[in-house]
Amino acid sequence: MLPIELVISWRYLVSKRKEKFISIISLISILGIAIGVAALIIVLAVMTGFDKDLKEKIVGNYSHIVISKDNGISDYTALRNVLLKMPHIRAVSPVMHGQVLVMSGGKVFALGLKGIDIATEPTVTKVNDYLVRGQLKDLTGDSVIIGRELALYLGVSRGDTLKVFSPLGKSYNLKVVGVFNSGMYEYDLNLVYVNLKQAQAMLGTADVAGEMAVKLDNLYLADSVRSQLQKTLGYDYLVKTWMQKNPNFFAALKLEKLTMFIILTLIILVASFNIISTLIVMVTDKIKDIGILKAVGMPADRVRKIFTLEGLLIGSLGVVLGAGIGVTACLLLKKYQFIKLPSDIYYIDHLPVSLEWWPDIALIVLAALVITLVSTIYPAYKASRLNTVEALRYE
Repeated sequence: MLPIELVISWRYLVSKRKEKFISIISLISILGIAIGVAALIIVLAVMTGFDKDLKEKIVGNYSHIVISKDNGISDYTALRNVLLKMPHIRAVSPVMHGQVLVMSGGKVFALGLKGIDIATEPTVTKVNDYLVRGQLKDLTGDSVIIGRELALYLGVSRGDTLKVFSPLGKSYNLKVVGVFNSGMYEYDLNLVYVNLKQAQAMLGTADVAGEMAVKLDNLYLADSVRSQLQKTLGYDYLVKTWMQKNPNFFAALKLEKLTMFIILTLIILVASFNIISTLIVMVTDKIKDIGILKAVGMPADRVRKIFTLEGLLIGSLGVVLGAGIGVTACLLLKKYQFIKLPSDIYYIDHLPVSLEWWPDIALIVLAALVITLVSTIYPAYKASRLNTVEALRYE
């Protein structure tokens, strides 16, 4: 059997007699909470989607951990064998980075050069998954794989030749053997792949690797593995995680998500004032009822409970409705991707959506319910303090 306080609260909420005005402002309060909750869920799901998508693409183009050394790593094959025996390390590949100039059709473009070992690179990055034309095995000798955006900008395709100038002033005619599309506009426009030996020749280095790219079995163990690697290898080596390579970027994303949570929570806070006004009007309208309940012996704390439950019912209905709208909208956005973004401004062409039940949605629901509960304190307290004689004097 339901508690009498809950029964009375529910009857007050759904009453269809002369209290239609109260029902209308109750509905407005419910919709206010629902809009706030739905907006929070949608915005945080999109921001979480951006966060995850960026992490996936950054790691997909680079690696979980990068090990470097002044003047390069000469014994990179032996170092790779040592690293592969360590816990949580799944794959290791030597990499060489540099800057070059590319000329094609009268256009000159400065971009990043990445020399890779075609046998081991696919084990640490998603370079194979990103290839839309050609195959990685063709990246031998005087050849190059370029990004889709660079191919469009220069007007070249697979089979064409690019003239590339190295930092040493030498020029190389490299055949385009593949085109990749990572989904990151900056990478697809400003990065080209060549064979590791080709990169060493172009940059004028001996048989060394500029970095060792390391892939872990869990990317979120990067910090603990980095500490262990630093102790094992010594401080001649510089060990950095994927998060340390982009610290400002991820800090900005985190701050932006927190800021949006606070700003949109204000919508729920504003809606909670509707609940306060609804309960105050209801207390005023139900003075006779309160007087009768107190006259028959209902204690003040139970009267207070009636109007506290009334506010929680309004808030809960708003939270459930808002959560339903928010989750449904997110699922539709994720499936149909009907909101498009310009890829030259943003790194992707659609809104990424990622629903996280914990902590995002759980915190939103909890915050909304806490705000609702707080908004009931004053009206419920005033109802419980009504004097029985005064309430019934003119009835």
